[in-house]
Amino acid sequence: MRIIGGRWRNTRLQVPQVQGLRPTSDRVRETLFNWLMPKLPGARVLDLFAGSGALGLEAVSRGAASAQLVERDPALVAALRGVVERLGAQAQVQVAAGDALRWLETAPPMQADIVFVDPPFAAGLWAPVFELLPRHLAEGAWLYVEAPAAAMPQLPPGWQPYREGGTRDVAHALYRRATATLRGDLNATPSA
Repeated sequence: MRIIGGRWRNTRLQVPQVQGLRPTSDRVRETLFNWLMPKLPGARVLDLFAGSGALGLEAVSRGAASAQLVERDPALVAALRGVVERLGAQAQVQVAAGDALRWLETAPPMQADIVFVDPPFAAGLWAPVFELLPRHLAEGAWLYVEAPAAAMPQLPPGWQPYREGGTRDVAHALYRRATATLRGDLNATPSA
């Protein structure tokens, strides 16, 4: 695993072997960050089910102001904290050890501009996450979701699809909150 773009480009991420961990591939991350590039500068990022941390760390490497990584596995939390320290990114990247649903219920609202939701597929956590997520979102937030191929979860009302893609095993999509205008650019402003 490595960060593929930005100031930490080619930084290797030491990822412990954890059952069920399925890091987002380089190819999918490159596509995602091409979609997000205009929106990254200064963005506040929430990476739920952070795992390797590749999504949240890549976002900060490419210009996001901050990232909150949430992970419950102790080995992965230790690895995430180690890479944040190695990068000298403690002021920009916070690692929360704990269950993502519990974090969404109890953490102070963060007003995230970009959220990554990539839970363990077998756990079926998309619906509870979508229910708890709104209080942590900025008005024009963007939501990235990964799911098994041909099994993308239904999003609640208020989200507009922006881009979709997939591999043989994984479907991925980027959505924006409906409060944004429907113009084609990522810097859309809220409609009046």
